[in-house]
Amino acid sequence: MKHCLRFTAVLFALVAAAASFGAAAQTYPSRSVRVVVPYPAGGTTDILARLFAAHLAEALGQPFVVENKPGGGSNIGTQEVIAALPDGHTLLVPSPANAINATLYKKLDFDYLRDTVQVAGMARVPNVMEVHPDLPVRTVAEFIDYAKKNPGKINMASSGNGSSIHLSGELFKAMTGVDMLHVPYRGSAPALADLVGGQVQVMFDNLPSSMGFIKAGKLRPLGVTTATAAPALPGVPPVGDTVPGYEASSWFGIAAPRGTPAEIVNRLNREINTALADAKIRARVEELGGIPFPGSPEDFTKFVVAETNKWRDVVRKSGATVD
Repeated sequence: MKHCLRFTAVLFALVAAAASFGAAAQTYPSRSVRVVVPYPAGGTTDILARLFAAHLAEALGQPFVVENKPGGGSNIGTQEVIAALPDGHTLLVPSPANAINATLYKKLDFDYLRDTVQVAGMARVPNVMEVHPDLPVRTVAEFIDYAKKNPGKINMASSGNGSSIHLSGELFKAMTGVDMLHVPYRGSAPALADLVGGQVQVMFDNLPSSMGFIKAGKLRPLGVTTATAAPALPGVPPVGDTVPGYEASSWFGIAAPRGTPAEIVNRLNREINTALADAKIRARVEELGGIPFPGSPEDFTKFVVAETNKWRDVVRKSGATVD
C-alpha cells in the first residue's frame, strides 16, 4: 500500500510539473529574460546578442537583458546557464568556444551537448587576419616571410584560450611553421585595444568586432579565414589562397538549459528566424561582416555537433590544452 501511495504521489508530481511547464510555455515569457554572453562587452558575441535581444523584447513583450559573464574561456557563463531553471528565462549565446572546450579542457563540470538545447543560429562570421598598420606587411605571404625572418617578434592576440580566434591562429602556425607568441585576453575588446595600440602585432578576430577599426585604418586586414572572400571586405583574399587548405570561421546562436520545454524552444526559434528575415536586421548582420544563419533547432544542433567534431581534430593537432 505504501509503495502504491508513493508511486501515486510521484506520478501526480510529474503530471503537475508537466502541466506547469505547459502553462508556462503558453504564457512565456512571464518576466524578463537573461541572455548570458560569456565574454566581456564589445566583442562580436555581445554585439549580436544585443541586436537580437532587442528584437525578442519587442516581439515577446518582456525585456531580454544581456548579461556579460566572462571567464574560463566562456565556461563560467555557460555553466551558469546550464545550472539555471529550464524555463526559457535564462539563455546562452554560444560560439565556437563551446564546441572547442569539449576537447581543449581536460576537466569540465558539464557536457555542453548533453546539458543544453540548441535553440537557433543567429549568424556565421568570418575571422579576419589583421595586423597593426606599423607592421611592414600587406599580404599573408609578406607576413609569413617577415615572421620567419624575425623570430620572437610577433605576438598574437586572442579573446582567450581555446576561442576560435585563438585556434584560427594556432591552425595558421601549424600550417605555415610561423612562430608567434599567443597572448590571451578576456575577450575581443581588450585584445583589440592592445592590437590598435601596438602592444601586439596580429590577431585572427571575428570580423564584426574589428570592422570599425579596419574601416578607420587603425588595423590592416591581410586575409579572411573562410574558404571564399567575405563580401564585407572586398579585395581582401582568403588566407587559404596563400596557405592551401586553411579554413576557419565563427558562429553565434541561442541555447538554453537542458529540459527547456520544446514549446518555448520553438517559439524562440520562430522569433529569431523572423528577425533574420527582417531586412533591417539582415542588413545590420551583413554590415558587421556576418552571414545570417537561419534554421530549425534540429538544424542548429546538427551544426554544433559537427563543429565539436571539427575542432576536436584541430585542438589535438595543435596540441593546445587547458587544465
